[in-house]
Amino acid sequence: MDKIVRLWTRYSGIYIKGLGGTLWMSAVTICIGTLLGIFVALLRMSKWKLLRAVADVYVEIVRGTPALLQLYFFWLVVPKVVHFPISDTQCIVLGLIFNAGAYISEIIRAGLQAVDKGQWEAARSLGLAERNVMSRIIMPQAIKNILPALCNEFITTIKGTSLASVFFINELMTSYKTVNSATFLAVQSLCIAGFIYLLLNVTLSRLVKLLERRLQSSDR
Repeated sequence: MDKIVRLWTRYSGIYIKGLGGTLWMSAVTICIGTLLGIFVALLRMSKWKLLRAVADVYVEIVRGTPALLQLYFFWLVVPKVVHFPISDTQCIVLGLIFNAGAYISEIIRAGLQAVDKGQWEAARSLGLAERNVMSRIIMPQAIKNILPALCNEFITTIKGTSLASVFFINELMTSYKTVNSATFLAVQSLCIAGFIYLLLNVTLSRLVKLLERRLQSSDR
């Protein structure tokens, strides 16, 4: 324990910098991944077979291959495909978004399909456009139903950013590698990174429970 305290005292700046990298990558991945997930979920519920097929293939590719393989693909292929400079960090974030979007789409699709079909019919009978039915009636109800699963996926996404350390992108596990290479105290430096991850995800879980209680109280 004494070594952990001394390690934190000396290298806290590196860990804090890594935490900043983890937070911003997680925020970008969650925000854009959620938008992508909503889009893919709507495609999978589309009346057009081609659109459903494209969305199905995307989801199956993500679910059927390891996340690390997907990150390697984006890291190796994207710089050769795009016609402008792109950094390793940007490639990895795109890979994380690609991965998260598929899982989030499944959660959102399940939530949308769980809403009583009578809600759709009642809204249409009132003359509401499809876009308004989805945004004002169906989606708010679906979000309440899927909030726990969605937030669990957000926590998984935060932990998934640790894969970026393979490419030495600035985040918590990269900070662990940096401190370990300087001190050769693998267990102690790993414990610090693990504690930060635990504190971050426990805090997020508490906030989610608070949000759930408020949503439940608003329904009464």
